[in-house]
Amino acid sequence: MSVEEHKAKGKRSLNCFVVTVSDTRDETTDESGQLIKSALADEKHLLAGYRIVKDEPTEIEARLREALANEQVEAVIVNGGTGISPAMELMRSLWTTREKARRVWEIFRYLSYQDIGSAAIMSRAVAGSAQGKVLISLPGSKGAVRLAMEKLILPELRHMVSQLQGK
Repeated sequence: MSVEEHKAKGKRSLNCFVVTVSDTRDETTDESGQLIKSALADEKHLLAGYRIVKDEPTEIEARLREALANEQVEAVIVNGGTGISPAMELMRSLWTTREKARRVWEIFRYLSYQDIGSAAIMSRAVAGSAQGKVLISLPGSKGAVRLAMEKLILPELRHMVSQLQGK
């Protein structure tokens, strides 16, 4: 089956949960979270939930477990908290698999490098699956979110979910 055929099999509308990790943002200043929600809506995906949490492992874990426990949710997209912090290690512990998606983030770092130079090597963006759902973690910057959503996530999200659901 061709790539196009695989993509065509994916559901048209997915239920997505967006989590912003930040000690300083709220709903009015969360530009990256708003960008993710808008990009998902433009692709006709549904917002199953949206939370802003402090960059504290226990808060992040609670929100991620909430999102993953929701039977309607098919994909969770986290932005922020990807720096050198305990929060990132906590998120990594939830993934059951991230091998295939690792290649996606190699491409993301390459595209970031073209945009921001050597600072791209510090990106700890990663994706995989947890509890049968796609779990993606992005940097918190608006530019990184836009790049990832436009170039990688939106073109492949339906395909990623269909692969996890065995369809």
